[in-house]
Amino acid sequence: MSIRERLSGNEAIAVAMRQINPDVVAAFPITPSTEIPQYFSQFVANGQVQTEFVAVESEHSAMSACIGAQAAGARTMTATSANGLALMWEMLYIASAMKLPITLSCVNRALSGPLNIHNDHGDSMGARDSGWIQLYSETNQEAYDNLLQAIRIAEHKDVQLPVMVCQDGFITSHAVENIELLEDDKVKGFVGEYKPEHYLLNHKEPIAVGPLDLPVHCFEHKREQAQSIINSKKVILEVAKEFEKLTGRKYEYFEKYNLDDAEIAIVIINSSAGTAKTVVDKLRDNNIKAGLLKIRMFRPFPADEIAEALKNVKALAVMDKAESYSAVGGPVGAEVKSALYGKADGIKVLNYIYGLGGRDVRTDDIEEVYNSLMDTVKTDKIGETYRYVGVRG
Repeated sequence: MSIRERLSGNEAIAVAMRQINPDVVAAFPITPSTEIPQYFSQFVANGQVQTEFVAVESEHSAMSACIGAQAAGARTMTATSANGLALMWEMLYIASAMKLPITLSCVNRALSGPLNIHNDHGDSMGARDSGWIQLYSETNQEAYDNLLQAIRIAEHKDVQLPVMVCQDGFITSHAVENIELLEDDKVKGFVGEYKPEHYLLNHKEPIAVGPLDLPVHCFEHKREQAQSIINSKKVILEVAKEFEKLTGRKYEYFEKYNLDDAEIAIVIINSSAGTAKTVVDKLRDNNIKAGLLKIRMFRPFPADEIAEALKNVKALAVMDKAESYSAVGGPVGAEVKSALYGKADGIKVLNYIYGLGGRDVRTDDIEEVYNSLMDTVKTDKIGETYRYVGVRG
């Protein structure tokens, strides 16, 4: 029997961490992720976990400590947001290059400047090419479930890479929702014990970790990283199927919502998918064939699978809660267009930037996007493909 609870997204992540009982957690507080290490530090103080909690002086130090602990052979976790993730930047690349299965909870928040503590995806999207696997979460339940699966994905022998589990700051991190928790023993059984093959504290196998990598080896090293990302696609589905057997909750690379017969659709990430689903239902009630594709796994990017899922759509809007400053659209838009190229070339694709700096995303905004798609289908004219919704002026 699962445990029914009412928790915020941050609480749900902290509870998952307690159930996992990692060897080391190193963290520095930053809004809106501060509650995660705060709640978890209480579990440590109460003796509910045997974790070594390291309170560091910065996020750079937090990731540095995580790298050292994981390299030493300890299962290690952390959490951060926005500027904190940016301060980790150098160490994110080092963690992935050293193939260390660290798990990070990223509570999405706008990057400065100007200073803004509210939600958009500029932080994790900025780290999309750092070599980390990225999972995104629409609800508190998904954030909890994704974190449990992230441990298994990261530590799989064919992957051995860090995983970032993302959720929307304040929108899910602080909002309380009904949630189903697994019993502690089932979580322990699912994640298992961490048994690294190579680690610094193994006196039987002296090794060096993170040495200088000159041209004679560096290219091969990077190719190996890329192969691990490729391998993770299969592992992510295998772990999801095992998780479904345990919980009944099904996860794939993305969720299709009324998409099979859709003529118009949007692609979206995280909590705004819930708002968009409400609009899809309303349009369906009016006999409009609207659909939605919600991306869960952004790294690795499921290009072939997305192209297959969208191949029958006439017009598509990709929604980006981050600006890439490329002058042609956002990061999700670029990935989706690339996925469709040569596989579903007939689709008319619009790219919308929305919700930056915590701007409210209302059903009216989503309806505006769907109305634009209907006009595109009706007139057979696409117009400007790089658009904004919900911005003044």
